Amino acid sequence: MARSRPNLKPVLRRIKRPLTLTWAGLIAERVTHAFWPLWSLLAAVAAALMLGLHEALRYEAVWTVLALVALGAAVFAATGIRKFRWPRRAEAVARLDSVLPGHPLAALADTQAVGAADSASVALWHRHQMRMADRAMHAHAVAPDLRLARRDPFGLRYVALLVLVLALIFGSVWRAGSVGKMGPAGGALAAGPAWEGWVEPPSYTGLPSLYLNDIESHIRAPEGSRVTIRLYGELGALSVAETVSQRTEGLGAATDTEQGFDLNQSGELRIDGPGGRSWDVSAVDDRPPSVELIPEGARTTFDGQMSQPFRAKDDYGVVSGTARFTLDLDRIDRSYGLAVDPEPREAIVLDLPMPITGTRDVFSETLVENLSEHPWAHLPVTLRLEVEDAQSQTGQSDPLLLDLPARRFFDPLAAAVIEQRRDLLWSKANGKRVAQVMRAISYAPEEGLFRKDTAYLRFRYILRRLEAAVNYGGLKDDTRDELARALWELAVLIEDGDIGDALERMRMAQERLSEAMKNGASEEEIARLMQELRDATQDYLRQKSQQAQRENGTDQRGQTPQDMMELSQQDLQDMMDRIQELMEQGRFAEAEQALREFQEMMENLQVTEGGNGGQSPGQEAMDGLADTLREQQGLSDQAFRDLQERFNPNSQSGQSNQNEGQSGGQGRGQAHDGTGQGSNGSEGQDGTPQAGGQSLADRQEALRRELQRQRDALPGLPGEAGRGARDALDRAGRAMDQAEDALRGQDLAEAIDRQSEAMEALREGMRNLGRALAENQPEGSQGDAFSQLGRGGNDPLGRQSGRGDQVGTEENLLNGRDLFGRARELLDEINRRAGESERPEVERNYLRRLLDRF
Repeated sequence: MARSRPNLKPVLRRIKRPLTLTWAGLIAERVTHAFWPLWSLLAAVAAALMLGLHEALRYEAVWTVLALVALGAAVFAATGIRKFRWPRRAEAVARLDSVLPGHPLAALADTQAVGAADSASVALWHRHQMRMADRAMHAHAVAPDLRLARRDPFGLRYVALLVLVLALIFGSVWRAGSVGKMGPAGGALAAGPAWEGWVEPPSYTGLPSLYLNDIESHIRAPEGSRVTIRLYGELGALSVAETVSQRTEGLGAATDTEQGFDLNQSGELRIDGPGGRSWDVSAVDDRPPSVELIPEGARTTFDGQMSQPFRAKDDYGVVSGTARFTLDLDRIDRSYGLAVDPEPREAIVLDLPMPITGTRDVFSETLVENLSEHPWAHLPVTLRLEVEDAQSQTGQSDPLLLDLPARRFFDPLAAAVIEQRRDLLWSKANGKRVAQVMRAISYAPEEGLFRKDTAYLRFRYILRRLEAAVNYGGLKDDTRDELARALWELAVLIEDGDIGDALERMRMAQERLSEAMKNGASEEEIARLMQELRDATQDYLRQKSQQAQRENGTDQRGQTPQDMMELSQQDLQDMMDRIQELMEQGRFAEAEQALREFQEMMENLQVTEGGNGGQSPGQEAMDGLADTLREQQGLSDQAFRDLQERFNPNSQSGQSNQNEGQSGGQGRGQAHDGTGQGSNGSEGQDGTPQAGGQSLADRQEALRRELQRQRDALPGLPGEAGRGARDALDRAGRAMDQAEDALRGQDLAEAIDRQSEAMEALREGMRNLGRALAENQPEGSQGDAFSQLGRGGNDPLGRQSGRGDQVGTEENLLNGRDLFGRARELLDEINRRAGESERPEVERNYLRRLLDRF
């Protein structure tokens, strides 16, 4: 029976390239499996030679190791040759066929054994052969199996490769040749004596090593450099002489084959013998670093943040530095609370900022810190900077005498509180005196001294705690520090107050400056008052911006009110610079006129509501949160009053000799609950304080539920600011819940603390919500939020409706009268009526809202 001819050879010719590559891969695979120990050993030995490890051994040890390496290499080579088998062509075909579906190459090598006489069977066979040939034409080269994990479980081949790479980077191929010069039979002996030397500067200098063979006569290197010299050839043919190390002990022979010493002084280095050389060595001193203060640019912001520029330099770079403030007792006016000896305090030590990028040999930086709450604030101190280099050498700046930079308080009451805080921190012995001064301040205070009930109640609460600590058991450190913190927060509350307070401080600064110009004050006094005006103006603008951000969120162009405020900063700066320039030129009349214009501009800086005829969900959320914050503030004030009355159980309806105001004006004001004149607060069945028939705890619970509703109704605002707003409102809710529990447990002090936390979290949530609205507001969707400086302000009671959210009117309401003066009169009248405790609470609340709004 006839057999069909195989069709394999034509196909193999057509797939010659993948077949050849597969065959080459088989060769690489078998060479790798057989000889990997050999090339790993050779790589490790080559790395050791390039790194010069043989130079640290005696020549006998080196040649012994090399002999063992040669023996090991021979064994590995013989083992590899025995394992290695040259791959045949058929093995390459089988390897290629093994990865093809259906093994077409094997099928093409087959012959038809049955049915060769049957035409149908032959046709089917040829069809099968054609299909296998077509499938074989898609063959690709098979990658070799180079994995050695089972043969090298410890990864020795990778270790050898890594060491070789390091040697190529940090070593030298030429150092491997020095192995032939070692020993009596070395090449160096046949060629005569030779030497080699290096000078390696300390690592912190960053300087390169010096190769002595390339240097003719003079060496200049830093002190502490390491000198290494190696002598080759017959022992004693060469010797080393030097006067640079100052060594007195541990001296070896001058003919030792390897010598090393440190460069400690200038001198001579000499190699005596055939081919020797001598050098004059200059040891460069490592000078100590230096630092100096830069007077230009030193300033303190309105909130007490100090900026002090400095400049430092060193030969090779400054490592670190500190600023030390020490109290200068000799320059302190030891009167009043400072008359007693101060309690010992450590000097203020601040780390100096170092450059993050670049070199540190010469650089300038600025020390920024806020030390307003330190007990030495505004007291005479001595500032000295100190820097250190890598050798622990230090350098100091010239001492600078100054008053410790800190926040300044312009409000007289806030300044008095800060002064008592300073005296209390100066020494606990001042506790009784501070209590007496605080009681004198708060006894029957004149109208307007405490602009807020909260400030007065906190003042009295701190006073009672201080008196209790002084009279019973003595004033302890932790109690003193806690009271000092409370006094600081009270002073900030009094100083910052609201926009009306900031405007009043700015007016007072303007009046003091104007009075000084009229009275011919000195240049120093005028400069000081001008700086006060700048600081007060900055504070006013900051509070304007914060109020605008709380009320409006963003303006019509997508800019926050803070952004709009910053756009006008340069105008204000230019005007104040102009005023100062006129004063320096002696043109006081023109300066006064410019000062009046500046005052009018600041008083008419108006923030209007944005929007296009209706509030967006984000604006509604801001308004709701603002109402919640006001409600929480009211609850906190109520808790303060109840806490004060608990200390004075004989009072009625908050009435006491030192408590005049809301619910405390000896019957002249409203009750705490706001239900009518003379109504008394009561307690519920659980003992919790009640107001208006509802306990404070119930009101706190209702407020918490309202906050949760507002939190759930927030618009979906993506980004970090949106998440921050939700997180802050969650914290506020938890703080309200804790305040509710404290109120039900009659722990008013704890409730007040938790309510403060809730208010702070609410403010943070509103700030984040405002930023989120600004980030996600489409451009051009809101109206202008900020009127321009210098434009006449509108009377807040002359608003027009039907103009979207724009507030104001262009009509001439006063028929030529002084618009700005009339506006001031209106605000003064509203302030006066809002402070009259005999007026109904509803009317006073309305007046307060007017003041908050305008």
